[in-house]
Amino acid sequence: MHTVFSDGHVWPSFRVNEALRDGLDAISITEHIDYEGFPDEIKKDYNKTYELATAAAKNKNLLIIPGIEISPRVPPYHHNALFVTDANKYPSEYMKDGKKKFIMKPDLTKAQLMAPFLEAKKQQAFVFYNHPSYSWWDKKDTTVFTQFHHELLDQGIMAGVEVVNSGNYNILAHRMAMKYNLTFLGNSDEHYDLYPRYADTHRPMTLVFAKDKTAEGIKQALIARRTAIYVDDFIIARQNEAEQFFKAAVQLTSKKIDRKGEPILEIKLSNNSDIPFKVKATAQYDIEAFPGGQTTLLPQQTTTLILKAIWKYPAKTPLKLEVYNILVSADEVLETTFDIAIDQ
Repeated sequence: MHTVFSDGHVWPSFRVNEALRDGLDAISITEHIDYEGFPDEIKKDYNKTYELATAAAKNKNLLIIPGIEISPRVPPYHHNALFVTDANKYPSEYMKDGKKKFIMKPDLTKAQLMAPFLEAKKQQAFVFYNHPSYSWWDKKDTTVFTQFHHELLDQGIMAGVEVVNSGNYNILAHRMAMKYNLTFLGNSDEHYDLYPRYADTHRPMTLVFAKDKTAEGIKQALIARRTAIYVDDFIIARQNEAEQFFKAAVQLTSKKIDRKGEPILEIKLSNNSDIPFKVKATAQYDIEAFPGGQTTLLPQQTTTLILKAIWKYPAKTPLKLEVYNILVSADEVLETTFDIAIDQ
């Protein structure tokens, strides 16, 4: 996200209030280190956003993660650095003019482009590639992952990629994350008021599976790639995180029933999350009432499936689910199984 301290149009405390309204646990406001939107009104100080946001969030149970955006329009393009210790130490010598305009030097060097990334490494920041293939992407580089990116990866500087930006899913970034084993991130990249864009849904967000609600806990989870992206009604994650998330959200119970002489198995799937899950169920027995076994597990509601007819109850039976709105790769949805134990 951005504020008036770079190219945004709101004050840092506004971002804090949005986050409190949305019930978030943590945010990072990542100002461009190479652009000043209001140089005549606001003194250049890239630590100020964090200081103001932290003051606004005091005693409000919201973590503010210090961050910046490195944003040249040539390779390696835009990246965020999170957990920075001093935003003002990040150089932007590749710029000719960043005051109300964005003009890079015509004779810029690789050393100038690499300098802020080396500072990120020095500060042990978590760096990720923002919105690959944006409008200024050089189409000659058909992979979008340049030699510069390989160097950042090899040096242990780049660790993640933005798979969702401003509510838009980026399949190239998703494939990139899988190929290079990068952490998934989803961000609003908002410059104005968030509400108009997300009035009928929610902002895209990164779900971080941290051991505790601290900045260090979040950082360690990002490094370990324990994240998922929540955008519209989709979850995007790797198999392990996706399956554990789904099985934490959906509780299954079962009961044998004699329905006027017909032995059936009643299965209740309780969705304890706020996300509707679109599923296809398959079992060793016929599933009643749902064509093709397809249904939606509505948020905070219980869906009942009937397996029939079970003339001889086994000790257990599997219920397989495909979850169409949980992606575990760019081409695959989550497939998981509940093993139902049947009381004899």
